[in-house]
Amino acid sequence: MKSLKINIEENTDVEKLKELLLQVKGINNIEIIDDENPESELKKAFAKTKEQLKKGDYETLVNDIFDILIKK
Repeated sequence: MKSLKINIEENTDVEKLKELLLQVKGINNIEIIDDENPESELKKAFAKTKEQLKKGDYETLVNDIFDILIKK
């Protein structure tokens, strides 16, 4: 998979930009990453883990943790 990094100004309408980019052929996912607030990514990961535990989705949880551990 290839990715594209786009730096935007603070006052950019991120949702409109995301909506526009999703209309481009070949783009199937857009992830907003806030480098100024890396804690937000950690919060998302914990929220996902919490939901997986609530649903009893232990296999996916273990796979996600394993993927994190083996990433270079």
